[in-house]
Amino acid sequence: MPETVIHGVYLSQTLDLEALYGAALHAQGADVVLCRPEEVTDPSAIRFAICWLPEDTAFAPYPNLHLAMSIGAGVDALLAHPGLEGQGPRPPVQIARVRDPHQADLMAGFAAHEVLHHERSFGALAAQAQARCWAPLPLRAPAASVVAVLGHGTMGRAVARAMRALGFRVRVACRSLPETAARIEGVEYCFGPEAMREAAQEARYLVNVLPLTPATENVLQGALFACLAQGAYLVQIGRGEHLVEADLLAALESGQLAGATLDVFRTEPLPQDHPFWTHPLLRITPHVASDSLPDVVAAQVVQTARELRDGAALTYLVDRLRGY
Repeated sequence: MPETVIHGVYLSQTLDLEALYGAALHAQGADVVLCRPEEVTDPSAIRFAICWLPEDTAFAPYPNLHLAMSIGAGVDALLAHPGLEGQGPRPPVQIARVRDPHQADLMAGFAAHEVLHHERSFGALAAQAQARCWAPLPLRAPAASVVAVLGHGTMGRAVARAMRALGFRVRVACRSLPETAARIEGVEYCFGPEAMREAAQEARYLVNVLPLTPATENVLQGALFACLAQGAYLVQIGRGEHLVEADLLAALESGQLAGATLDVFRTEPLPQDHPFWTHPLLRITPHVASDSLPDVVAAQVVQTARELRDGAALTYLVDRLRGY
């Protein structure tokens, strides 16, 4: 008799995944069954896991695990996880990720908000309002400013499209020149080994939405900041490991950067004693630039679990070599 039910497990050391997605997953169908680790009675029956920052030993109890699926766009923690590497005759566990189309729109809205907050001096205007000071501030045309976007995946394209719609000049740094159909009208594409520095040249805003790979770790560093216009602004919504924190603080101290919005960090939650909390030129948000919506997560997890069960190609599979 063909298998009809596939069993999975929630694995996260920071989030209660069942509380977030359990109801939506249950509503999608009874043939995909997920439970918490402490509720698993037969570890050998577990075929897949949905994850967010699982512990180092999280996968060890499940000898027949074939798939680990991230509930968000970031998969670097899974790609580097020792529990997903092949052992003996068993090949490496496959990795998939949720691709929420709304997540890109949320990311673009966050980036646009932060760029406009700085471009239109809303912080200064708020301070003036508190002081009951009526003092209009000078404006400049959006086309006078370059926004450099690092990354041309789903998130990067959404951010670039939003910035272009607001009238900014937009440069996108990417690995290779996108196919004609994927290019956004009016956007300049920089590609190849010097793409990031070329995109950053005299840009007033730098928006990072890169995936984390060995090639992109520590890319937000002093040499890149030096390419920007004096007094530029950073919007960091990629991964915490992209940023060299000491170089950011130095760029703020020198005035090369006038400020930055940081939504992702090397350690999350950001430690209470971290200097970023009290820095007057930083805007700190708790990894909320975007998120995967429960109904979308549930639909894609269920689809992927059924594909795994039925031996079909996995729609949301991650390419381990590319890192996304």
